[in-house]
Amino acid sequence: MGADELAHVRWIAGGTGAGKSTVTRILAERYELPVYDGDRAEARYARRCTPERQPYMCALVRTPKEERFAGRAPEEVFRAMPSLHGETFGFVVEELLALPADRPVLVDDFRPLPRELAPLLERPEQAVFLLPEPGFRRRNLAARYADPAAARATYGDVDPAAALAVRVARDELWDAEVRRQARETGLPVVDVDGSRTPDDLAADLAAAFGLTPLPAPKGG
Repeated sequence: MGADELAHVRWIAGGTGAGKSTVTRILAERYELPVYDGDRAEARYARRCTPERQPYMCALVRTPKEERFAGRAPEEVFRAMPSLHGETFGFVVEELLALPADRPVLVDDFRPLPRELAPLLERPEQAVFLLPEPGFRRRNLAARYADPAAARATYGDVDPAAALAVRVARDELWDAEVRRQARETGLPVVDVDGSRTPDDLAADLAAAFGLTPLPAPKGG
């Protein structure tokens, strides 16, 4: 597959808690663009995984929520991430190829890694990796799961603070891997610490992505 087949795709990847979904939503609304939501897509392709081809994904699906973070070392959780092993990236590409290519498509997904994206890009600016400052991430994730129901839906019936601590440490390992691969592949990284508004970040990405507003409809 050549990079021209996905030349219309713009990738917003990186670390959790960096504000990827917020920035993607701003761009989608401002430029009237479709969004490929990686979190929603995972439920679809998780059902297509096999133990032979996607062992880490199958193991994750079988693991109860209560055992995914609590009581585990961050390094262990990190090494078990299906995305670290590229197990489901082929599903993402397959689904993107099935979408219309007449205008840009925004991908909101932390899972793609620079080494996977680099061969699919006509230019590096088609992708960006947003990496949050650790304190910024902790505040964002703590606020996201402050509601006990939201925390239970993600972590199960365990101490949410303990699960969050493991998750934050795992995500710092993920960020380090993303940064290392981005440096090797020459793909852009944006550090996010909350000093700039999502609108400012969206404006920068729009310029890098080469997004332009749809032409206004002609009057009758």
